[in-house]
Amino acid sequence: MDPRLTFENFVVGKPNELAYAAARRIAEAPTAPFNPLFLYGGVGLGKTHLMHAIGLHIKKQSPERRIIYLSAEKFMYQFVRALRTKDTMAFKEQFRSVDVLMIDDVQFIGGREATQEEFFHTFNALVDQNRQVVISADKSPSDLEGVEERMRSRLGWGLVADIHPTTYELRLGILQARAEQASIDIPIKVLEFLAHKITSNVRELEGALNRIVAHGTLVGRPITLENTQEVLHDLLRANDRRVTIEEIQKRVSAHFNVRVADMHSARRARAVARPRQVAMYLSKQLTSRSLPEIGRKFGGRDHTTVMHAVRKVEELKATDSGFAEDVELLRRMLEA
Repeated sequence: MDPRLTFENFVVGKPNELAYAAARRIAEAPTAPFNPLFLYGGVGLGKTHLMHAIGLHIKKQSPERRIIYLSAEKFMYQFVRALRTKDTMAFKEQFRSVDVLMIDDVQFIGGREATQEEFFHTFNALVDQNRQVVISADKSPSDLEGVEERMRSRLGWGLVADIHPTTYELRLGILQARAEQASIDIPIKVLEFLAHKITSNVRELEGALNRIVAHGTLVGRPITLENTQEVLHDLLRANDRRVTIEEIQKRVSAHFNVRVADMHSARRARAVARPRQVAMYLSKQLTSRSLPEIGRKFGGRDHTTVMHAVRKVEELKATDSGFAEDVELLRRMLEA
């Protein structure tokens, strides 16, 4: 486990306070207070940090307790290797004899039936013995794709804690804490600028801070607002033009006077289907999301539906100048 990822180094704010409190409770309790703890949220918001913090705290307080922390992918690879070598009993013994099992990014077992089956039995065996299980994923148990219903139900048994996207105040607090830990004097204007400009996730925010500190140290230039803008020009440009699918759905819904819920619904009426196709088209043009990812954001539709929407909008733009103007206006508004 990464010794830097402790509770003391985790900056708490409204978006993550429930997840943090739950993680601390589990780390400090001798037995499982709720089982499992399911943490979910987007990339770089602190799920892995909290899992490492739980493990580090438990090892410090109770060195005799046995802990396994690994990603769902590594769990799957180890299971497949055990099948190949016909050593599944050793695999089962390894995972079912621990005091705390932590699995990161459990969404990766989606669609892997044999791995899910083994994980399901391991999970049940540990919970039945009141051994603590901590799971993380990028979405809630009920929204996990390719995961059996009984597995989704079990994952939601204990406490489900979501970590919301960071607020400006939390981002500024994280930057101040990191600068303080590194004993580096960074002008508050620079920290405020970064907190305003880099909103995607904490990992990217900390990476930006590391870059300006490294540049200042290696090149010997003072850390100023002007130098920060120069050093991070590529990152700032990428963040300036980053548009989310949720934003696109809201803007398109308002423009065509339909409900945002219609973007996810199964309704096929033309008054709803056409705006939905426009939103899919703009999601393909303005975001880096893959076709399957875009489909999932529109009520779990297939990637072929997104491909059809993109083709349809391109055809209509070529034949209907009024429609083409509408789409271009929406694109400019979203990119502004």
